[in-house]
Order: sequence, then structure tokens, then C-alpha cells
Amino acid sequence: MLPSTTTEPVAGELLPRRRRFGAETIFRWLTTGAGVTVLVIIVAIATFLIVKAIPALNANSENFLTYSKWFPNDPTPKFGIAALAFGTVLSSAIALLLAVPVALGIALFLSHYAPRRVATALGFVIDLLAAVPSIVFGLWGREYLVGPVTELSTWLNKNLGWLPIFGGDGPFGKSILLGSVVLAIMILPIVTSLSREVFMQTPKANEEAAIALGATKWEMIRTSVLPYGRPGIIAAVLLGLGRALGETIALAMTLGATFVISFNVIESGGNSIAANIANGFGEAGEIGRGALIASGLVLFIITLVVNMTARIIVYRRREFR
Repeated sequence: MLPSTTTEPVAGELLPRRRRFGAETIFRWLTTGAGVTVLVIIVAIATFLIVKAIPALNANSENFLTYSKWFPNDPTPKFGIAALAFGTVLSSAIALLLAVPVALGIALFLSHYAPRRVATALGFVIDLLAAVPSIVFGLWGREYLVGPVTELSTWLNKNLGWLPIFGGDGPFGKSILLGSVVLAIMILPIVTSLSREVFMQTPKANEEAAIALGATKWEMIRTSVLPYGRPGIIAAVLLGLGRALGETIALAMTLGATFVISFNVIESGGNSIAANIANGFGEAGEIGRGALIASGLVLFIITLVVNMTARIIVYRRREFR
């Protein structure tokens, strides 16, 4: 009989001492360094934006937060973020109103109604939308969607023109509505994918208990799936909002690039912080570039707050940690 070659410690024998510079220690340093690097990059971006924006803000003759016009290249610079921030928030909010119900419906269909093969194929197609470049969505919106949106805007103005959001005398076309429709299509795969994953994590015991008590499929979803997934749904919506707030090229190609605070969504006009940066950076002077960077700082803060809020909501629900 051959002697045993096992290296397992016997009773009473000390475990092998962990090496000071072993693979585990190196891996821990690498992961810690990666996490610290992310924080350093965020701080570096914020520092860059602040340093570059200060000279322009000092030269500004108007209140940066409340002034709505944009003349940073004049002999007496005057510019403000009010109209740009308003257009950014308004277009993103309308995009959420259009995209979220559709995204939740698709997510529920894929997770609880569709056959497995259909759900897998359709989910793959929806995920592919996230890989389409922004400029493609912008071109599609400007060249193809502008016609149907113009016709819809004309109909809304004719039949619901007594509402301020659908009033005005035109022209219609490149408007907040067009930009919001393009944004809604762009954030649809994000909200759908995250919501689908949340719905699929619902404990089977909860679903089976609701069915056993006589609930229909929809009643089971309403009483078991949606309450369980509420934090995840909110987080998915907020992440979609963060994507919409920072969109640049698509909005630059579909908005009318005006600096007006108006709730009218069908008349040509509208603007956003990111679209204004894309349209104006190439022709801006020194103060103009500083003004655009200052507006980028505001957008950076808004998106950072939105994404941190989403993470906090998810973290508060132990099941999603």
C-alpha cells in the first residue's frame, strides 16, 4: 500500500501561514486600487470643471443660475443656465413618461407571459437597442420621425390647443416633443432590462402563494411581483433619467436650439445643456468655452445626484445588494 501524499492538516496541527505577499493580498490591493481610481477620476473631473468655469463665471454680468439667455462671446458676457436646465429636465421628464410604461409592460411580458424562446429572442433584440450609437438615433429622429411628430403636433394644436403645452401658432417640427420621443426610444432598453431582472428575482414562493389563494395572473403580479420589485423599478427609472439628462448628439439634432423657458412642447425650439455644449463649443471663444464648461458642471452635478439616488434606493433593499 502506497503512503498517503495528502497535504491536509491533521488534528492539532496548525494551518499553513498565509504568505505576506501572496495572490490574495495582491488581488485585494488591485481591487482596492480600482475602487480608489474611480473616486480619483470623479474628483479630477469635478476639479477640472470648477477650475475652467471660474474665469467665465467671474466675467459673467448676469446671474448664472437665473438668467435664461446665452451671450458669452459678447464684449460684456452675459449667460445663464435657466433655459438650458429647464429644457434638459423637461425633455427628460417627457421621455420618462413615454418610455417607462412601455418598458415595464415589455419587462412583465418577458418575465411572466412570453414563452422562454420568445422571451430570450425578444430580450436580445431589446438589449441591442442600447448598442445603437446616439448619432444614429439623432439622424433617424431628424430625417424620419420629424414628419410624423409634425403631423401629431398639428393635430394636438388643433384639438387641444387650449392647453398651454399644445398651444401656439407654429411652426412645428424640431421641438421638445421630437427630442423627447427620441430620448424615450434610447432609454427604453435600459429601463426594460433592469426591470426584467428585478421581476425575475421575485421569490417563487410569493407567486405560488398568491396563485394558491385564487389570484389571477395579473392579481399575482400586482400583489407579489410589483411590490417586491418597487425599489428596483425606481432605480431603473432613475438610471434611465440619468441617461436622458446627459444625452448630447441626438438632442442637438432634434431640438430647435432656442433659449426660452416655455412649457409648450410642440412648437419648434427647446434646448438642453448637453446639446448646447455640442452645438457651441467649436465656435466659442475663451469665455464662451468657460461658460459651456460651467454648464457642464451643472449637468455633472445633476447626473451625479440622480445616479447616487438610484444606488441608495437599491442599497436600502437588502435583496438587491
